Amino acid sequence: MTASLEVLSVEKKIEDFLLGPINLTLEAGTVTALVGNNGAGKSTLLKTIMQLARQDMGEIIVFGSNTNQDDESWKKQIAYQPQTLMGCDSFTGNELKVLFSKWYPNWDDNWFGNMVDTFEIPMNKKYGKLSQGNQQKLLASLTLSKNAQLLILDEPTAHMDIVSKRKYTDFLIEWMEREEKTIFISTHQMEDIRKLADYLIFINRGQMAGKFEKDKLAQQYKRFWLAEDLPPVSIPGEIERKGLRTVTTHLPIEAEAYFLKAGINWHAEEYIGLEEAVTYLLK
Repeated sequence: MTASLEVLSVEKKIEDFLLGPINLTLEAGTVTALVGNNGAGKSTLLKTIMQLARQDMGEIIVFGSNTNQDDESWKKQIAYQPQTLMGCDSFTGNELKVLFSKWYPNWDDNWFGNMVDTFEIPMNKKYGKLSQGNQQKLLASLTLSKNAQLLILDEPTAHMDIVSKRKYTDFLIEWMEREEKTIFISTHQMEDIRKLADYLIFINRGQMAGKFEKDKLAQQYKRFWLAEDLPPVSIPGEIERKGLRTVTTHLPIEAEAYFLKAGINWHAEEYIGLEEAVTYLLK
């Protein structure tokens, strides 16, 4: 598989916050969710990838081009959606469309019109006068219509209502099916993760805390209900015990072997599922 994005030993210090070193690779045609608590460094990482904040160390490679150069033509291969559009409050939606479409050679006018109609965005209204939800819908429409190969999204549905979030997810799925596109999405929305992501990258206090294949992660954590009290020592992979007879582990095979060897019986077991697994990893 060809890499759409490579982040190589990247570090960025902002006041007393240190991001990195970050190492990650996004393969073409995949969707990767960037997950972390507030203040973990997700937005800082995305801004650094876009060179809105220059890294102090390391390299960022986009489709084979090093971003730390005077030539910024690589940006035309990326559609970046920040949490808010700065410096554009005085522009109407129609004026923003003209500005954005001139910069991106693969701009899709029909796609833009479809999203605007679906979201019922008032295009003659100035961006700064729109509600936060409509601002985000307009920004999402502008971003997807760039029709770039790599999509970088920073909390793209944070201010959308439930119905609009579902419509947006449908647009993303359709957009992915057009050709081999790549998405890197920072999100707190489990619906986004569940429906879209192939991989999850966790970030904690500026450090990468792991990369997981979504489908495997959902099968990695298991809860056991024992027929007798748990031993006082931790079992393999133990991450939580409730009461005396319920335990959760991220090493279920090793835990089962431990129970069998120790003669400990259990009467029920189940995989805890994706949402709870994500919650454990964010603790």
